[in-house]
Amino acid sequence: MRDIQKLYRLPEVIGDRKKGITGFFPISKAAFYRGISEGKYPKPVKLSERTVAWREEDIREMVEKISNAAFG
Repeated sequence: MRDIQKLYRLPEVIGDRKKGITGFFPISKAAFYRGISEGKYPKPVKLSERTVAWREEDIREMVEKISNAAFG
């Protein structure tokens, strides 16, 4: 049996004030995509030609790594 992975779309990861969505890591879309290209943040999983999402485990790992760096 296959494990079902939870996937997060961009607003769930970085938040969206207009829609009232609190993200795990509240930064701008441009800063997040720049971090992906620099290797700081996880790469998305392509779901279709115009749709991407991030694996829950990748996002949790990113948040933990950033928290540990900030708070020791």
